[in-house]
Amino acid sequence: MVKPGSKDRKANILITGLELDELQRFVWMMAESFGLGRRIANYQGVRPIGLWRWDIECLVDVIDSVLDDPAYYPTQDAPEYLAIKTLRDRLQAEEDVLYTELRTNLRKR
Repeated sequence: MVKPGSKDRKANILITGLELDELQRFVWMMAESFGLGRRIANYQGVRPIGLWRWDIECLVDVIDSVLDDPAYYPTQDAPEYLAIKTLRDRLQAEEDVLYTELRTNLRKR
């Protein structure tokens, strides 16, 4: 299991509505994610969920794989596709921030 280091921090992200519905469709793809799938399946979208960098990386990978598969999203103008793509973009931006912070903190050593 991955354990957070002293320089790691959680990102608090609110996922609601169609974004959450679409993400929860794919929790079965998170079977090897040390409880992330269960956390997403149980998440209600009432308050932000705390995600570590590696959690976000897993979610981005799962979303990327379904966005590229026409079996899940045959058309790219469907509201469900647009919602999960927007969520992927938000998560990717947060992942970029977390990696930048980590690299900056490691250089300060």
